[in-house]
Amino acid sequence: MIVKLRKLAALDRATLALFPEAFWRLFAARIFLLLPFYRTAPRLGLQSCETTSFTRLADIPHIRGITKAISIMGRCTPWRSNCMVRAVAGLRMLEKRGIESTLYMGVARDREGRMIAHAWLRSGMLYVSGDDAMKGFTVVEKFAKTR
Repeated sequence: MIVKLRKLAALDRATLALFPEAFWRLFAARIFLLLPFYRTAPRLGLQSCETTSFTRLADIPHIRGITKAISIMGRCTPWRSNCMVRAVAGLRMLEKRGIESTLYMGVARDREGRMIAHAWLRSGMLYVSGDDAMKGFTVVEKFAKTR
């Protein structure tokens, strides 16, 4: 517990200020994803498109702060904030700041041969969420959120 508090205390104020928004965005994304996919997909961005891998220097602190806020708050929600919830929440936070991103959806097989899915979010050359588990997944769809 003390180690966790020290890690939180080490975060800069700008990142800490993102925590309430991250919590709210995670909640909104969870509700949003309860809708049928045909209704949510158009609001995720341009289907089957990707944004560039270029990152503006001015956007890097915002992207890193959002990444930390989504990661930390995603572990603290009373509801399940899975990879898709985190990706959509991050997409919305980046969109609010005029920062482009691409949401990827992939599939793979687990050790028992069952189909599993995963979602991750990239902004420029930086990954915002889901990059810890994206290896081995085949991209089946992507959505580009442009300015």
